[in-house]
Amino acid sequence: MGRPKEHNAATRAALLQAAAQMIATHGMDALSIRGVADAVGTTTRAVYSLFESKAGLLQALAVRLFELLDEAIGTVALTDDPREDLAAAAIDGFRRVAIEHPSLYSLVFLRVVPDLQLGSDFSAIASATFARLEALVARVAEDDAGDIDVPQLALAVHALTEGLASVELRQGVANPAAEQLWHDSVIALVDGFPRRTSGHR
Repeated sequence: MGRPKEHNAATRAALLQAAAQMIATHGMDALSIRGVADAVGTTTRAVYSLFESKAGLLQALAVRLFELLDEAIGTVALTDDPREDLAAAAIDGFRRVAIEHPSLYSLVFLRVVPDLQLGSDFSAIASATFARLEALVARVAEDDAGDIDVPQLALAVHALTEGLASVELRQGVANPAAEQLWHDSVIALVDGFPRRTSGHR
């Protein structure tokens, strides 16, 4: 049998968890290779072996956020009402992940590290997640009598949810009416989005 890798997937996951916790507790400036290694009980060599640098660690955290988002949207149970399914994906997907991982949300969407290059792995998972959103919007289009520009509506939904999440996180307190606001906003956007009927293409 081959020799097991010294720094495996479990170590990688633990380091990412420690890094996310460090940022959430002490802020982005507190993140350090030494601090993350110490939190996991490993060496800085392990961090460098897995992520190459602090920037690589941040890139991996950004990828992790979109993995969580992709998973959350993918687990939304579909019904025979595509509009409600889209709203549910926004609430149970985007909102839940943003609320549960505010430091990672800030890293990706608020660009609190403005010069961070997110890299090809991030681009791949971000594209896959947006494709999942587009599939939900396509179901709305199929159920609609008009002609909806699916990519444009998906982009609009993304922009709406990003804005709602940013406002809610900036307030710093739980808003008991937030879920209803998210629901009503997504439905209003879908219902008010321009349609092109077959006679006016």
